[in-house]
Amino acid sequence: MTKKSILIVGAGGFIGGFIARKALEQGYDTWVGVRESTSRRYLDDPRLHFAVFDYDNPDAVKTRLQELVTEIGAAPTHIIWNLGATKCANFRDFDRINYGYVRTFVKAMHELDIAPERFLYMSSLSALGPGDEKNYKPLDENTIPQPNTRYGLSKIKAETFLETQPWLPWIIFRPTGVYGPHEKDYLMMIKSIDSHFDFGVGYRRQMLTFIYVDDLVEAMFLALNAGDVVVHHKYIISEDRAYSQSEFRELVAKELGGKFVVPVRLPLWMAKVASTVSEKIAAGRGRSATLNRDKYKIMRQRNWTCDITPAQRDFGFAPKFDLKRGIAATVAAYRADKKHK
Repeated sequence: MTKKSILIVGAGGFIGGFIARKALEQGYDTWVGVRESTSRRYLDDPRLHFAVFDYDNPDAVKTRLQELVTEIGAAPTHIIWNLGATKCANFRDFDRINYGYVRTFVKAMHELDIAPERFLYMSSLSALGPGDEKNYKPLDENTIPQPNTRYGLSKIKAETFLETQPWLPWIIFRPTGVYGPHEKDYLMMIKSIDSHFDFGVGYRRQMLTFIYVDDLVEAMFLALNAGDVVVHHKYIISEDRAYSQSEFRELVAKELGGKFVVPVRLPLWMAKVASTVSEKIAAGRGRSATLNRDKYKIMRQRNWTCDITPAQRDFGFAPKFDLKRGIAATVAAYRADKKHK
């Protein structure tokens, strides 16, 4: 029996290292697609094979794909597209990276007649845009996408492109906020709480959803190895409940040893001004800003509640990490890193 092979495109980031580790555990001949400049900090297993791509050069992408098929001996049986930008100094880069790169890659696959058994595209819950903020109805498979961020627009554009490729057995994941060891955005919140402050935006009730990185990666491989029912379907991936910010704060504070934390609520107008100023300062320096207008719209959103029934039904998705367990693991990793610095 031929060994299963997998290509993880965008393997150098926070989630990519976890995907690569899981693929090796599952017995895949594992190839990690990276750029020349990609950090390989979390890709240190000697069993990994590297495929370096220049995604801005369509001809180079096609050539490297052709070489990859020769090196593997066949087309990869599975491909996970995990490449994407969540922050950009120039907002046009969202379109270039999150839409343009996958379009270039898939077109090269088509021209080379490369068709994996499954192509899993990592989109985002932001592709759907704001949910029901009156009755707090969960976002679900029937929600009409109305993305209100440049990031979300680039993701829905990529999704729409994949829908025009009936030859490709694509699956689309729309995960909510992903957290765990090495993730940076939630780490900033943990550091803030560790310093006795928890900053929030707006005064109306806000319901948040989370997915621990190990549960997200487990869902990926469940879907890749499920039957044809998953092909050409989109799935929201989340823990099956929502939390308030105070619940998040209390869990983090408890894991930090019962920290006394002062909750600070900023009015929306102030958060908007701060986001705009932060973005312009960063752009002037040629950098991306963690706090920007896109981030403001995400923080402003009140309802991130999700319905994950289709994923539960079609490939048995059952998150093992509730927020309490996930925060415990994340804070433990944070404290260990802090101790060694």
